[in-house]
Amino acid sequence: MRILLVTTALFVCLAASPADARRRSWGGSDYVSNGKFGIGLELGAPSGFNGKYFLTPSTALNFGIGWLYDNYWRDGNGLHLYLDHLWHPKSLVENPTFKLPFFVGVGLRFWSFDYIDGRNDDRYGAVGVRVPFGLAFDFNNVPLDIYVQLTFVADFFYGGYRDRFGPHFEGNIGARFWFD
Repeated sequence: MRILLVTTALFVCLAASPADARRRSWGGSDYVSNGKFGIGLELGAPSGFNGKYFLTPSTALNFGIGWLYDNYWRDGNGLHLYLDHLWHPKSLVENPTFKLPFFVGVGLRFWSFDYIDGRNDDRYGAVGVRVPFGLAFDFNNVPLDIYVQLTFVADFFYGGYRDRFGPHFEGNIGARFWFD
């Protein structure tokens, strides 16, 4: 995570010439996406395939299928599906190389996982509410974006699992290739 933040700072500092720096918008301009549909990979919690489809120039559906592995407080591995509605209220940086939009959203997830306690290997599930927020490096000259995201999740467990409710944070990074 620290490497990604340092890389971000380096991109911002080196991406523009002194003349470009005078034209750069640091005040937060309205964001308009460079593409309509993107698909890629994400690593972290969850890991898997990710897609994003822009409904308007600044709102999108974000979806994924993957897995949560050895979740540090749930003791299980499992299939993870989600769908979020994202808003991109402002682009924090715009220059000829990339845009840096902030995004926030709300969505739902389904998680089916194995719980292994030494005696049993049982399958359980959860339905959760997601609130993702993060930053995306939307490159202007290449059909690619790289993002970092933190997501608050409130899971509601079913199937006799030991807990009924589980709020927590998950984080991931990813990259998507964009199609027009």
